Amino acid sequence: MNIDKSRFCINRKIAPGLSLERFFSLVQRCGFNKVELRNDMPSGKVCDNLSYAQVRELAEKYQQEIITINAVYPFNQLTDDVLDKTKQLLNDAQSIGAKALVLCPLNDGTPVPEANTLDAIKRLSELFSGYGVQGLVEPLGFTFSSLRSAVGAQHLIREAHSSFKIVLDTFHHHLYENAEKEFVPNIDINGIGLVHLSGVEDKRPTHQLTDEERIMLTEKDVMENRRQVRRLEEMGYTGIYSFEPFSSTLEAWDEAEIERQIGNSIALLLQ
Repeated sequence: MNIDKSRFCINRKIAPGLSLERFFSLVQRCGFNKVELRNDMPSGKVCDNLSYAQVRELAEKYQQEIITINAVYPFNQLTDDVLDKTKQLLNDAQSIGAKALVLCPLNDGTPVPEANTLDAIKRLSELFSGYGVQGLVEPLGFTFSSLRSAVGAQHLIREAHSSFKIVLDTFHHHLYENAEKEFVPNIDINGIGLVHLSGVEDKRPTHQLTDEERIMLTEKDVMENRRQVRRLEEMGYTGIYSFEPFSSTLEAWDEAEIERQIGNSIALLLQ
């Protein structure tokens, strides 16, 4: 499979112990120029304790493009508190030059009426347009998620007449039992704004898998990331693939191990 290196991105979740500067430097050493930042790192802040100007300077120094900030949660339970947090993250994104902000649905088993999710997309679309930031809705495949389907998320985005796109996460695609049946006949490939990649070796029933099982790609990957990516390429996807492992085992990886894991994952995808 031939995918240009410029289409790969590294999510900061892979390096929870690194400062922003060390993370940017590592990504550059690996030969990549795209990163995703987060608001759930140990500091609890997108920029840690750096100013916006300092983050922009580091991104320029290490030639890194900030693709997204992860994430608004829960975007479809749009309380005043969630709205305030969204505005702060939009300000963060605008101030550091991040192109998009990821939106995750309520994920605690509480049902959210489809009409509420639709209304949230409509309201947030207007807000995002004022900041010039792209909205990316990320369906979560867990059985207790309030928005599990990529196709369903795209339907709501169209119904809202929104410019939002979706994040297609290969882990969450694997968890949602109707994903394969829905995907090929119904997905709008041009409505995918980003693809998240992670690997799972655990062979337990799918409904028992959690973020803790998400590592980088290996030969034992039960989610068949190579097949998922090959199909996306064949369907005409030309966007970015971002590596987003989640397991707590990542906390023990030093920089050399992170680089090795990234190199191995790329090699597996492109072989």
